[in-house]
Amino acid sequence: MLESIHLGPDPCERISSDAIKALAYCCPRLRRLWMSGVKEANGDAINALAKHCRQLMELGFVESDNIDEVALGNLSSLKFLSVAGTRNLKWGSVAQVWSRLPQLVGLDVSRTDVNLSSITRFLSLSRNLKVLIALNCPVFEVEVDRNTMHNNKGRILLTLFSDIVKGVASLFADNLESVTDVFQHWKEIRNGDKNLDEVVVWIEWAISHSLLRIAENNLKEFDDFWLTQGAAVLLSLLQSSQEEVQERAATAVATFVVIDDEDVTVHCQRAEAILCGDGIRMLLNLARSCQEGLQSEAAKAIANLSIDSKVAKAVAESGGIDILANLAKSTNRLVAEEAAGGLWNLSVGDEHKGAIAEAGGVKALVDLILKWPPSSTDVLLERATGALANLGADEKCSMEVALAGGIHALVMLARTCKFEGVQEQAARALANLAAHGDSNSNNAAIGQEAGALEALVQLTYSQNEGVRQEAAGALWNLSFDDKNREAISAVGGVEALVALAQSSLDASQGLQERAAGALWGLSVSETNSTAIGRQGGIAPLIALASSDVEDVHETAAGALWNLAFYRDNALRIIQDDGVQPLVHLCSSSNSKMARFMAALALVYMFDGRIDSAVPVGPSPSSQGSSKTLNIDGVGRMALKHVDEFVSSFYEPQTFNAAAATLVPTALAQIAETIRIPEAGHLRCSGAEIDRYVRMLRDPSSILKSCSAFALLQFTMPGGRHAMHHSCLLQKAGAARVLRATAAASTAPIQAKIFTKIVLRNLENHHEVSS
Repeated sequence: MLESIHLGPDPCERISSDAIKALAYCCPRLRRLWMSGVKEANGDAINALAKHCRQLMELGFVESDNIDEVALGNLSSLKFLSVAGTRNLKWGSVAQVWSRLPQLVGLDVSRTDVNLSSITRFLSLSRNLKVLIALNCPVFEVEVDRNTMHNNKGRILLTLFSDIVKGVASLFADNLESVTDVFQHWKEIRNGDKNLDEVVVWIEWAISHSLLRIAENNLKEFDDFWLTQGAAVLLSLLQSSQEEVQERAATAVATFVVIDDEDVTVHCQRAEAILCGDGIRMLLNLARSCQEGLQSEAAKAIANLSIDSKVAKAVAESGGIDILANLAKSTNRLVAEEAAGGLWNLSVGDEHKGAIAEAGGVKALVDLILKWPPSSTDVLLERATGALANLGADEKCSMEVALAGGIHALVMLARTCKFEGVQEQAARALANLAAHGDSNSNNAAIGQEAGALEALVQLTYSQNEGVRQEAAGALWNLSFDDKNREAISAVGGVEALVALAQSSLDASQGLQERAAGALWGLSVSETNSTAIGRQGGIAPLIALASSDVEDVHETAAGALWNLAFYRDNALRIIQDDGVQPLVHLCSSSNSKMARFMAALALVYMFDGRIDSAVPVGPSPSSQGSSKTLNIDGVGRMALKHVDEFVSSFYEPQTFNAAAATLVPTALAQIAETIRIPEAGHLRCSGAEIDRYVRMLRDPSSILKSCSAFALLQFTMPGGRHAMHHSCLLQKAGAARVLRATAAASTAPIQAKIFTKIVLRNLENHHEVSS
């Protein structure tokens, strides 16, 4: 009783001629047979179809290799024949034989090497042929004079250079100019002509298949075709009455808008052609279907289109976020996977994150991770974690992720999943969740999750650079929490990050920055700082401080600033030739923060703690003579550059006027002028603040000015840790020292003004706290 068999679109390489003969024997009522990628269909197989399947009306051997084209001429019942993409056809005999098929109404030779002569013979000799489809036939397209192919004696020739919409519409429409959506128009005006209905249904099927194949090949020469008519035809096919055609059209839309699979780059004009043609509404309607194949392919198209910001806005405004969040709950893995991809792309921009959370998208994504085992769902989990990583960058959404159990789910993936894409996105998600500092408890919560820190430390050893980078970024953010900082060190974090910094010197800028940043974060504590020095972490940080990339050398300077506070590390920096890179940063970086931290590192190194001569070069245990370095000479050179840095903020006329009048507004004006906004994020310990206060008493005018300048930056109102630093200064009894420096006749004017501003800052903080 079987009437229709469709095997594809994946290649049917193992279907033999004997299998086709078996079908012919067993299915005498077969009306439709369609196969993709058949290796061979010999004469015996096709003659068996002709003999036993007398009602066979439609046959397709597409993307196949070796078909007996002469035997196909024996299938006298055929009305529709497709050999699209099939190779090795002998067109000289094909046109002669097939044109004699008495019932043949539609023939599809798309994506073959058919020539002009054969096309002409089909059109002139075939008795009942109405439609000949020849899309993307290179030989024919080179040979033909496109201006002479219009009049085909009432037969339609559909090519990439003909007007496909008008060609199909000419079958049934009186006014071709009024038809823009040809297949929708056909659905509306159906007049009960069964034969014409069969033709249009076959055209939909054939064209949707060819357009999908053309989209998959992604050739640049089709740009004009897609923009002039291809996109419009796909939009029309999305409204077909055949679910398979709708599904294939949605897949083609998802495919043809992406022009670079590696970077997932979208062709904006193609995306906007779908948008302007009301394609978003059509795709969302398909996504609401109860048919899971349609749901999956429509969601995929929406996801890919949403990479374009204009389309993403339209998807959100049309209720697409609710639809995708609902599809993410599907029990069908492919549907959930494409929905997660859509939420991932929509969550890139800040404008849609809140809407995704409100639609229940956060919980749906977390549930996906917990529902599907990592072994067989790598793509789904990568998309779900990628979406959560984007959402975690928003503070409010980050709290939603934590409430939904996202921290546990992400840590579980970081610990157990072996797929690098999932590892990278899980680490990025944890990094973003931990990035909100004091505003929520996520940072501490991640540290308390069993195995979280160990997993991130282990990921820094990954062979994949992206995984290493995101893991280092997560550890950097987590190290802002005091308990996490020590716990990271306890699970081997210092050794891992020193090794990462050493191996990152030839890696990407992102990895270099995060490796240096993680060491910067860990180096806040004395124990970690000492361990980093002993483990060999100073040499790679000096190398990174020499980078031309601002973000890299700024971060490395921050780490070296922390490390230089301790005498042994300061000595190692000198011995490892770190003075000159820091001097260069202090003098030449475009980043004021890098110059500031390099200056502070140099001050720590040359404030008198280190002996006047230190050994450099080979260690005493190695062969060869060691050399000594004159600290005094190097220190004077370094401090000279520190002085130049501090003096670059000095404007004599303004400072002298402020010193003479002592008007608070003048001091406030200077303070805002010389403020380094990013310095407000730096946090000093009590020991560091004590050291700056001691420098105020030092006879060196450079140390006085630099320490006063640093305290000014650390106490500026609005700084993240300004109140903390003010309290430490009060505990250290700094007010008396500050007033003495401000009044000292021997102090440089910069130091006097800076200390007066620090005193003003302390008074402001005292008023606020009281």
